[in-house]
Amino acid sequence: MSATRETTTAQPAEAPTTADRTRQVTVLVGAAIAIAGAAYGSGAFGGQAIQDAAGGALSADATVVAPDSPAFSIWSVIYLGLAVFAVYQVLPRTATDPRLRAVSWWVLVSMLLNAAWIGVVQTGVLPLSVLVIGLLVAVLAVILVRLVRIAPTSRVQGIVLDGTVGLYLGWASVATLANVAATLADAGVGELGLGASGWGVVVVAAGAVLSIAYALFAARRPVVAIGIGLAMAWGLGWIAYGRANGPLLDSTVAVAAGIAAAVAILAPVVTTLRARRR
Repeated sequence: MSATRETTTAQPAEAPTTADRTRQVTVLVGAAIAIAGAAYGSGAFGGQAIQDAAGGALSADATVVAPDSPAFSIWSVIYLGLAVFAVYQVLPRTATDPRLRAVSWWVLVSMLLNAAWIGVVQTGVLPLSVLVIGLLVAVLAVILVRLVRIAPTSRVQGIVLDGTVGLYLGWASVATLANVAATLADAGVGELGLGASGWGVVVVAAGAVLSIAYALFAARRPVVAIGIGLAMAWGLGWIAYGRANGPLLDSTVAVAAGIAAAVAILAPVVTTLRARRR
């Protein structure tokens, strides 16, 4: 009686291609340029700050849905995350990572669009700024779809990539709503029918609905889902604070934005917990 023994041979690691190396280097260099350009354009090294550009149309008291000034400090966290991602994706061991192959170019495009948005705002062409930030959110949405479809290959990747993209998309979504409101107000059509308070409630309610949609879609990826919720809650919360503490006071919008912020932070917690139980 003879027995046969089944043996397995370890498969060699996939070798990086020229396209992989090109992507890694381009994303690293492009990220450095985009982040430096965005910092310069926003006034970090002197010059005109974003809130002073376009005649102050995007300042903290320009409309009832403008987040108070401290809200914009979230960009420091997002830029740090993007810088860490740029370094992480260039490491030799990540060259053939399927997730990075799927999203790295899109992340670079998002950084270039963000820098472009700052440049457009500095020129004062607000309608064009709405188009650019809309494209930015669309690109980040593409990244979100790919992150949900492809599981993280490590915990580090989950934090560096998913966490950064979540904060980025959540904040950009709130900023888009504020940008649209500022553009309409600047054009003199910001209070159509409902008045400033009525439209303010509509805008923050739209933010709450959007946060729920993100939470439902990203429920299988807790890091990115909660990142989106945190950033949206941060932005909506600072809208509430700004309307409650002046100089542009509006108690109706303050309450509505506070409720929307609570929805934004609770939605991903609920959806991710439900996804785990399933």
